[in-house]
Amino acid sequence: MKIPHEACLLRVHIGEDDRWEGRPLYEAIVLEARALHLAGATVLRGSMGFGAHSRIHTAKVLRLSGDLPVVVEIVDQREKIDRLLQRIGPMVGGGLITLERVEVIHYHPHLRSEKP
Repeated sequence: MKIPHEACLLRVHIGEDDRWEGRPLYEAIVLEARALHLAGATVLRGSMGFGAHSRIHTAKVLRLSGDLPVVVEIVDQREKIDRLLQRIGPMVGGGLITLERVEVIHYHPHLRSEKP
């Protein structure tokens, strides 16, 4: 798979406890991206954050809050990102979705090292 030199970065900021049809929302988004043959997706779990309601979510032991922040990042060409957005838009009830232009410097499959 190739990604053009000029591509788009989609970021979906949601909560770890957000669900879509019984599964974690971040998982549903990644599976949609895979079904559309996008280049890849990464889910990042935050240790602290807040959103529109200004409620702090943290992993600190004394302030255990479920629903830690999660960011799903996907880079691909704009047309493919737009198709994904049509599918995931209805899934994201609360959260933040951003899109920005990026310059792809390097994208190749991970090479497995040979054992000596």
